Amino acid sequence: MTMNEGLKLKLSLLPDEPGVYRYRNREGTIIYVGKAKNLKRRVNSYFNREHESLRTTMLVRNIADLEYTVVNTEEEALDLENALIKEYQPRYNVLLKDDKSYPWICISGGLYPRVYITREARVKGDRFYGPYPRTEVARVLIDTIRQIYPLRTCRLNVSRETIEADKHRLCLQYHIHRCEGCCKGLVSAERYGEYISEIRQILNGDTHQLMDYLMRQMQQLASELRFEEAEVIKRRYKLLEHVRRRSVIVNPSIHNIDVFGLLRDDDAAWVNFMHMRGGAVVQSYTLEYRLSTHDETDAEIMSMAIAEVHKRFAETYRNDRVTEVMVNVEPDVEFAGLTFTIPQRGDKKKLLDIAVKNATQKRIDRLRMMEKLNPEQRTTRTLTTMQRDLRLSVLPRHVECFDNSNISGSSAVASCVVFRNAKPSKKEYRHFNIKTVEGSDDFASMREVINRRYSRLVQEGQELPQLLIVDGGKGQVTAAIEALAAIGLQGQMAVVGIAKRLNEVYFPGDSVPLYIDKNSETLHVIQRLRDEAHRFAITFHRKQRSKGQVHSALDDVPGIGPKTRTLLLKHFKSLKRIREAGQNELAEVIGPARAQALVEALQPMADAAQITHDDESEIQDKI
Repeated sequence: MTMNEGLKLKLSLLPDEPGVYRYRNREGTIIYVGKAKNLKRRVNSYFNREHESLRTTMLVRNIADLEYTVVNTEEEALDLENALIKEYQPRYNVLLKDDKSYPWICISGGLYPRVYITREARVKGDRFYGPYPRTEVARVLIDTIRQIYPLRTCRLNVSRETIEADKHRLCLQYHIHRCEGCCKGLVSAERYGEYISEIRQILNGDTHQLMDYLMRQMQQLASELRFEEAEVIKRRYKLLEHVRRRSVIVNPSIHNIDVFGLLRDDDAAWVNFMHMRGGAVVQSYTLEYRLSTHDETDAEIMSMAIAEVHKRFAETYRNDRVTEVMVNVEPDVEFAGLTFTIPQRGDKKKLLDIAVKNATQKRIDRLRMMEKLNPEQRTTRTLTTMQRDLRLSVLPRHVECFDNSNISGSSAVASCVVFRNAKPSKKEYRHFNIKTVEGSDDFASMREVINRRYSRLVQEGQELPQLLIVDGGKGQVTAAIEALAAIGLQGQMAVVGIAKRLNEVYFPGDSVPLYIDKNSETLHVIQRLRDEAHRFAITFHRKQRSKGQVHSALDDVPGIGPKTRTLLLKHFKSLKRIREAGQNELAEVIGPARAQALVEALQPMADAAQITHDDESEIQDKI
């Protein structure tokens, strides 16, 4: 299949996020809607292999463009896919096109409301919750609620008039204590209303009370060794965990509402638009604005976006009368017939968060696309961000970072790692054995390695870095400045320190550290430098420590080299057996001259060990 360049680029930029994708043909018609746990893997699977199904092959041939909407979970993707398929009826979709609906949980009106499952969320005056992607989840929720609350399940018309006229009889549910006799008025409407109020909280997502009840019931059954019943409760508990993850398709009262989420950068802005119909997201689009100046306010950008959407989707607004618009920034222009709200909680806030998330994803896609077309642009952006955040006079194209490593002052070493254009230059990494410092003195060690490093660069006429980073706080930064001053390089390069605890950045002469945004590219580069320097120092330190630990008495014997040592250990297996062997036996392996030298060298060691053993025995006898 021949694929256009625009589609190829979009495929390469897809995120590893759950979401819903739409394929369009050359006429711009949506021909397929699908959901994905991972958009990148799922969508690319259509184009990177041959398909056995003729239907799928024909679909792929007709794809000219794609769109997608990211969501939080796979279940949300399933709900959104269902809504979009019903809205657009794509040609190549075979699932969910029979117009069946997901189940809802309804709380009816009246004096004693009923709580039941339905697929028709249209009865006026009733409250609906859902929909639920799995009927099983809705049924478990209803069954568990009925175990906790004595709700009526009958369809009788229960009112004050029927109760006073004594029209109904108590049923089996009353006698088995599943109902408190609503039809006879044996429970007050106020008390029953308290049950309904608590159930509404649960259906709105506050399932903690219900799950705590199930947990207690499961533990009680397990303590009574009723494990099969406990397993049934455990299964209910697990299913209720899904209820906590509310759907993108929200309360059906959210009808004919627009959602606009704005995200702004230094030189661009993105506004995601979503249109709600019957509690479902049926339209989603993201606008991008390139800002010529920094004078445009967020309110002005939002106003432009709303006007543009109304123009582009005029047909939608002829069919659906929108009166409420949810935004994260209120526009500076009044639109006739529209009310703007900035939700702070609940289903509407959740939808606004989804809009902002899609705007963020569009921003990421744009940056990644620019990086693919111009790889140098990302590097320049990163270096420019570092220059701004760290208050540098030039771009830090050459950065070096130092770290020390020792154990109680032993095997003290240091490392220097080098980054060029924000990427490691591993061939320029250097190790240092600390030579002039006794014990564990991190500041003195830092002065030594920086003095050695930059004295050599000056002698060899090599370029100096624009930025020097030390692993540590104020003390390490001061040590670095002193070392540079000692060799006449003070002021030749910027120096900062990064502390491990909170990743705070220290500047020379400033006791208050800088806390960089954890999502900043500057902090990511500095952390990578620090981690790389630490890794390189630790690796070298372990190597040096291992050399010091691997030492044998054979190493000190004149005339016994590595090959002879290997020969002896292969034959006798251990140093103890070598000591116990006679000179003649040793001579058969390494020759008479070496055997004599070995016996003469090992005998004093054996005597010293025996003396020590005898002294210990004498002490034990005295005790």
